[in-house]
Amino acid sequence: MTTTHGRDGAEPPQEQSGTEATGPDVAAEAPTADAPAEAPGAAPAAGGSAARVPSARSAAAPGGANSALTARWCSSMTDNYGTPRIPLTHGQGSTLWDAQGRAYTDFTGGIAVNALGTAHDAVVRAVSDQIATLGHVSNLFIAEPPVELAERLLELAGRPGRVYFCNSGAEAIEAAVKAGRRTGRTHMVATEGGFHGRTMGALALTGQPAKQAPFEPLPGDVTHVPYGDTEALRAAVTTDTALFVVEPVQGENGVVVPPEGYLAAAREITRATGTLLVVDEIQTGVGRTGHWFACQAQGVKPDVITLAKGLGGGLPLGAALFFDEAAELLTPGQHGSTFGGNPVACAAALAVLRTLAEEELPARAKRLGDRLRDGIWSIGHPLVEQVRGAGLLLGIVLTEPVAPEVQQAAQDTGFLVNAVAPDVVRLAPPLIVTDGEVDALVGALPAILDAVDGGKKS
Repeated sequence: MTTTHGRDGAEPPQEQSGTEATGPDVAAEAPTADAPAEAPGAAPAAGGSAARVPSARSAAAPGGANSALTARWCSSMTDNYGTPRIPLTHGQGSTLWDAQGRAYTDFTGGIAVNALGTAHDAVVRAVSDQIATLGHVSNLFIAEPPVELAERLLELAGRPGRVYFCNSGAEAIEAAVKAGRRTGRTHMVATEGGFHGRTMGALALTGQPAKQAPFEPLPGDVTHVPYGDTEALRAAVTTDTALFVVEPVQGENGVVVPPEGYLAAAREITRATGTLLVVDEIQTGVGRTGHWFACQAQGVKPDVITLAKGLGGGLPLGAALFFDEAAELLTPGQHGSTFGGNPVACAAALAVLRTLAEEELPARAKRLGDRLRDGIWSIGHPLVEQVRGAGLLLGIVLTEPVAPEVQQAAQDTGFLVNAVAPDVVRLAPPLIVTDGEVDALVGALPAILDAVDGGKKS
């Protein structure tokens, strides 16, 4: 499942900045709305001109088209990851445009969300048709889209079970936690560096002290073990442990890949103690790593799989898939969601899954991920220590903590990437990214890296 190129001795990061964007914005020339700039390797967006909206941190930019909306954002919005880099007005496929008409090739995918990119015809049609037919009804009633989506997810998992729908990955994790409590046990095990969300229960499982500290004491009896350390896991999981939650690849910790066989060992350990194995596929699921679910690469069958991000095609949608005895743990009234399983979001998800299957995009993600990883490594740049990940979830590990500067230099060149850690740049493009767009990024990387002081060749 996982692939790595790198120099010996590279260590995964211990402290990281999550998805926070850093670095100043750089102004771009403002083409006319009728003739927006093209992103490298991309085709022009369809649909003609779009309304002009300003972009982030470029108040000093010539023309100032990006500054007004940034000022409004700063005065009215709560801060998620710091002031956003740029406001975006529209997109098509893997290309996004800012208020000044500058185009960018998107290698962030909305943090691994936009599996089909922006404004994909299948999603647009599905959402339009569904909202015109039946929008929200709540879970007091039955609508066909969530039922069909649950059936499809269980089919892809290859197992009978039950599906709980919600609106986000954190909510899916919370459902898994409550199911774990229904075993009569309270102890939980998670991994150092893992990220499972920012609600209080999910945050307790998140193995990143900097994110936890402002909100302590956190709920629950949680033990964190080193990621990939089978013996530490074996020592921590006992017959008092309700669940062990783990990511097949740690996305927010710098795209960290565990040793081969780690998930299989986790399955053996949890089965022996009657502990639920919860595999957090929020970032890795829905075809991104080359399989519908990353755990399938090792033949692992968890008790619970949590999903979100790529599932909804850009609409808020999360899911917890419960299998075997875990499917019977939550009984009516013990957990619920007003918006979970919204017919419109589920219609979008069905369109995503249908398109992924028809166009064989999971297998293509594996092929293009290999192409991207091999291309980056072949550059031989002294700033690149390692390229790791699976499919189209990759991390460029740097020899110096200059990922924010690389992120900014890439943006200046017309590519959106994510400095997920001080020394790691994450790539998670739409699964419909083209060969040309992948090759364009690889071709631009030497100049991008050279533009960063620490990466200049002597």
